[in-house]
Formats: sequence, structure tokens, C-alpha cells
Amino acid sequence: HRTVTRALHLGLAGMLVALAVAGCSATSATESPTGGAAPTAMPSPTSIPTPTPTASPTREPGFSPTGSMTNARVSQSATLLADGRVLIAGGSDGSASLASGELFDPKTGRFAVTGSMARARMFHTATLLADGRVLIAGGWDNFHFVASAELYDPETGAFSPTGTMATARHYHTATLLVDGRVLMSGGSDGSTALASAELYDPNTGKFTATGSMVTARSVPTATRLTDGRVLIAGGYGLLAIASAEMYDPTTGAFSPTGSL
Repeated sequence: HRTVTRALHLGLAGMLVALAVAGCSATSATESPTGGAAPTAMPSPTSIPTPTPTASPTREPGFSPTGSMTNARVSQSATLLADGRVLIAGGSDGSASLASGELFDPKTGRFAVTGSMARARMFHTATLLADGRVLIAGGWDNFHFVASAELYDPETGAFSPTGTMATARHYHTATLLVDGRVLMSGGSDGSTALASAELYDPNTGKFTATGSMVTARSVPTATRLTDGRVLIAGGYGLLAIASAEMYDPTTGAFSPTGSL
């Protein structure tokens, strides 16, 4: 009992001492040593809230509708231009080949008419060149297989003629090489698959023959590899083709490689 009472007395005394010290501190904080008005205390700095970053809009995966072309068409070409627009050229409306072209603008989601080709064509190739123009070559017009080619200039929106291929062809491939030339390979002349190939030089506007493929093939694929060679694979002759071959721009020759 005595121990508990003593502890209570000591605790009460400690509280009184603490209150006295706090009172003195408060008095000294509000009175100047000379008895004058105490200086105004500086407010404590308030924390500035960090702005919450605004999340950038995200696109949901999947397909969504966008603008419609100005002309219904099939077997047209579609080429991504340097400025992000897409050139749609030629094709067929179901009854005849088309010469018209249009541009899709991804910023607006709309198609707009651009210049028309000098010749209607479908099953042609369209290749973006290093200078931003597009090479349109070969194909089928309403009556003939086409050897002619033309260039589309995005700055003017106009097509202009350029050199003519040595062989009229459609269902062929067109591959931009490292040096800026374009390799045209294979395809069909309407009666048979082709093994021949040629090169387009944008500096001269001319086509020149290069080596022929080991196997004649229509509708193959052509892929430029990181070392500059081109892989030609598959296609169709009398039957579907599993073989593949390589084109070497330094030698102008094709050589067989593994089969599909």
C-alpha cells in the first residue's frame, strides 16, 4: 500500500513539473526578453500534394470500324507511306480493273481521293522506295497482263510513268533491297509460272534482268534478310511448292536453301 501510494505521489509530481515546464516554454515563445511583443512565429511549411499522373488512353485489343473507302475494291495494293498515311491503289470493283487511288489518314480515320494511275491494274505490286515514292509495277488490266510501271509521289498526289519491265507479270514479288533497288521475281504471264527476275533502279527509272530463280513460281513470298539477301519461298507452279531459294544482290544469283 505504501509503495503504491508513493508511486502515485511521484507520478502526480512529475505531471505538475511537466505542466510547469510547458507553461514556461509557452511564455517564452510569446514574450520577448524585453517585455515587448513577441515576433510572429513562422508557419510550418505545408506539404505540396504531388500531382497524380494522368494515364494515357489505352486502346482495347480487337477490331473497330473506321472510315470507308471511296470505292469498293478487291486485289488492290496498300502501302504505308513515310508520313503514316496508307496509299490504296488499283484493284477491281468486281467487274473491271481500277486506276483510281485513295489515301487513308489514321489521324482522322478517313479515306480521301488522290491521283489515278495511268493504267488500271490489279494483282500488281506496290513498293515504298527509299525516297518516299511508291513503285507500282505489273498486274492485270481489263484485257492484258501488264509490264508497265509508274511512280506515286505523296507530295504531289500524282502518278507518273517510269520504266517498263522486260516481262509482263502479275502475282509476282517486289522487294526493296538495301541499296534502294527493287527485286521483281517470279509471278505469272497468264499461261505459266515465271522463273525470271529483274531489278528496278530508281536512279535511272529502268528495269534490268538479273539471275533467274531455280524454280518457276507464282504467288511466292519474298523477304529481305538482315544480311541483305532475299528469301523466296513457296508459291505455285503446276502444284503448290515447298522449296525455297536465296537471292544474293552482290552476285545477282539465286541458290537453293531448305524447303518448307
